[in-house]
Amino acid sequence: MISSVLLQIVQNGGTAADTATQALVGIPQAAQPATDTFSLMDLLIAGGPIMIPIVIMSVLAIYIFIERYLSIRQASRFEEGFMNNIRDFIYNNRIDSAISYCKSNKSPVARMIEKGIKRLGRPLKEIEESIEIVGKFEVYKLEKNIVILAIIAGIAPMFGFIGTIIGVIKIFHDISLAGDVSITTVSSGLYVKMVSSAAGLLVGITSFILYHWCNIMVDKAVQKLEYTAMEFVDLLQEPSK
Repeated sequence: MISSVLLQIVQNGGTAADTATQALVGIPQAAQPATDTFSLMDLLIAGGPIMIPIVIMSVLAIYIFIERYLSIRQASRFEEGFMNNIRDFIYNNRIDSAISYCKSNKSPVARMIEKGIKRLGRPLKEIEESIEIVGKFEVYKLEKNIVILAIIAGIAPMFGFIGTIIGVIKIFHDISLAGDVSITTVSSGLYVKMVSSAAGLLVGITSFILYHWCNIMVDKAVQKLEYTAMEFVDLLQEPSK
């Protein structure tokens, strides 16, 4: 009789007994799978209101980079044989055809050479100056809005630092209200402090990289402009040799 009762207890309550035994002897139980998730939006909300300008600056930086990247890449495209065609037009005294050919080619190089062709017959120094002026305007167009990336790279970490200060102030405020120091008391302030600092640095570093990337592309485009201008001036001097 006793043995059958014990057997039934073991069969029905074995799991509960094992659990109680593990708790008594200090054996850790299997970890339960976490059900809470922490999304990017939750992280941004935890960063506090200071995340709003940081997010706006990140979107602005990405937009400016994409717009400048496409524009500079389009401007850097150089038609193969462009200068050879210009040389043929000039040697054959087909100035109007050369101007029309430049107008049909929508590139900074073509606009610069077009200005030089329109100055043919004037002193070479004046032609060079006109080409240089057009080249400066073209470079200005290429550099448009790039400086905004440098500004964002400088001020985004500052906003992150402001978030850090706000987080510290919130920590001390919560401590003064609770009357004790615990992880629950300081957690919200720590979120503001860490998330805003990390976001500000991330946006600043990214904008800094994109700024120099655009500058490298502009420098390459400027080199093409300078080389083409020099080639055109040499072309004008060739018939006199």
